[in-house]
Amino acid sequence: MVKPNYNLPDQDTDDRTAIRHWLTNLATHYPADEVAQVATACEAIADCHGDRHIETGETHVRHAVSTADILVSLRMDHETLIAALLNGCLDHGDITEAQLLERFGPGITRMIGDLARIGQIANVDAIIADKDQPQHEENLRRLLLGIAEDVRVVLVVLAERVHLMRAIKNLEPARRTKIARDTQRIYAPLANRLGIWQVKWELEDLTLRYLQPEDYKRIATLLAERREEREQYIAAVIQTLREKFAEAGIQAEISGRPKHIYSIWKKMQRKAVDIGEIFDLRAVRIMVHTVADCYAALGVVHGLWKHIPKEFDDYIATPKGNLYQSLHTAVIGPEDKSLEVQIRTYDMHRHAEFGVAAHWAYKEAKGHDAAFQRRVVWMRNWLELKNEGDEAADFVERFKAELEPVHIYVLTPQSKVVELTKGATPLDFAYAIHSEIGNRCRGARVNDRIVPLNYRLDSGDVVEILTQKNAAPSRDWLSPHHGYLTTARARNRVRQWFKQQHFDQHLHEGRAALEREIARLGIVEKPQLDELAPKFNFKRGDDVLAAIGRGDLAVGLVARKVGEPKSEEAKAKEAEPKPRAPSRHKPSSGGVIVEGVDDLMTQMAQCCKPVPHDAIIGFVTRGRGVTIHRKSCSNVRHLPADEAERLIQVRWADQPTESSYPVDLLVIASDRKGLLRDVTSIFSDDDVDVVGVNTHSERSTDTASMRFTLEVKDMGQVERLMGKLQQLPEVLSVRRSV
Repeated sequence: MVKPNYNLPDQDTDDRTAIRHWLTNLATHYPADEVAQVATACEAIADCHGDRHIETGETHVRHAVSTADILVSLRMDHETLIAALLNGCLDHGDITEAQLLERFGPGITRMIGDLARIGQIANVDAIIADKDQPQHEENLRRLLLGIAEDVRVVLVVLAERVHLMRAIKNLEPARRTKIARDTQRIYAPLANRLGIWQVKWELEDLTLRYLQPEDYKRIATLLAERREEREQYIAAVIQTLREKFAEAGIQAEISGRPKHIYSIWKKMQRKAVDIGEIFDLRAVRIMVHTVADCYAALGVVHGLWKHIPKEFDDYIATPKGNLYQSLHTAVIGPEDKSLEVQIRTYDMHRHAEFGVAAHWAYKEAKGHDAAFQRRVVWMRNWLELKNEGDEAADFVERFKAELEPVHIYVLTPQSKVVELTKGATPLDFAYAIHSEIGNRCRGARVNDRIVPLNYRLDSGDVVEILTQKNAAPSRDWLSPHHGYLTTARARNRVRQWFKQQHFDQHLHEGRAALEREIARLGIVEKPQLDELAPKFNFKRGDDVLAAIGRGDLAVGLVARKVGEPKSEEAKAKEAEPKPRAPSRHKPSSGGVIVEGVDDLMTQMAQCCKPVPHDAIIGFVTRGRGVTIHRKSCSNVRHLPADEAERLIQVRWADQPTESSYPVDLLVIASDRKGLLRDVTSIFSDDDVDVVGVNTHSERSTDTASMRFTLEVKDMGQVERLMGKLQQLPEVLSVRRSV
């Protein structure tokens, strides 16, 4: 066989030799035309990297080839290898995006562009060093996945990290520790999430080697056997099981691997035991078609080897909290060595690896984000199909079309990761940081370039907000037509700012309205609004008056609070016995007087649920008395002409103090953590029974709709509750539901 004569650049002799040797070996795994394209990328390496070196001391060329070789071991396609080789070439400006497009096509060029954007996110020290903010680490992982439209980009990033971890032995201890810690918190969990176990295991072992060197050496010594020998042991076990299953007529797929040093160390830490008490240093997994086959396979295993007491878990009969199902047992296997065996069906395996309650979510205990998790599942499915030719290509196209990400992840200049909804603008970003930053925003710089405030951000953008001390929001920001704001949080903050600007006017109007209402009710006490303010969730009396002036707080509700002491005295006097004029009408059975009719059966309409002091009207039914509706009820207002003749005038009778009536309240608010708790605490403080709750969150607008059915005494109590609810942060509207 004649070796191909690759036209390689005049680089360092060792690099040139290494590339030729690598390309020759590549020809045994890839077709000749694909190897030729990879060779073309190798020719371009000199233009990209020249004789530059990375911090480990090796040349950038050798680092790129080593990264690509790791991807070969993962059986990635030749386009991924090319992207790995040319990663970083756009940073130096020696090769342009147009030149890449001409030589390698749009797919590879797009991958290299995504890698360049990821490469710009270098200063993550503030995130990684902060152990108390794991959400920042999670957001950074999501940022990496969000930038990569093509999952192969993430594979290149992980392969680069593997090679870096292999080469950091001679770095300064502080720098080596920093790289290892980054790997442990960001890259190893990312490999785990994508199900790239080979990469995950190696990264975890290497991080333990540098972060816990004494523990690493001790475990490696105590294992007292080389990994290769352990792998041979597993292979022998698998062969024995295959023979026994064939005799028993059980169709099974058996795989296995020895435990890696990191996973052994982790289990020793979690269980607080020594290595001698770890029974799964060697493990095999058996997959069968049915649950019955699971237990049949278990019988074969226990028939072959002695079962270790207390080391059996039946997660099929009793699934874990994430619905994970499998049989776990430990036995004394060949050569008297402990062996863990997992047995599950194919469906159970698919659920554990790709289900809604995916294995990584259980292990990492992260919050649930359905859209993001679906994106990860599709990425993992693609990795399963990556060698299936056209099927994999079709899968990628469907992935892009069906799983467009709903969130983006951008960075502050201090490298804090901020999650925003897709389509967010710099103004949305400013208000996500702090309301004052948004209010004083006068411009934005994205990736060191000035952009308009309605610019659409992408994952990986570094956003800097330019502020002025005397700047203020513009009403144009609230216009959907201009596209300045897309998040409900930001729009709500701008509305609040404008409300606050008219405080003096609202204060004057509120004071005048309250004085008129107090005079109308005949209340003579002077309002002590500073004392009443906390009852309405305000700090000062002036805030109460301004809320009345804005229309956010019912003036009658405040006036009744002012007059409460006198009202209690009046009630006590009214309770004293005194002669009363005979009533012309008797109240009906429902606490309502029907004009001109005595003691007629009434019932409250369920459509509008009237309560005392609502404006009401009666509807004469056929055989069920009179149904009482609110006059504003849509069912009443839209009655046909012939039915409207059956309406009758009614009014409220004096209500017994123990009476209660159902009422529906609809609360619309910007969705946030603790919202439902804050709303229900208001009902609890007012001693109101909640007899029904229905909530719905709209992700596209970040709003929540909550419908409550309450038991109230009268309309005054309803107004009081509505007033308190309207003062809660993020609440947009509160109204009776008809």
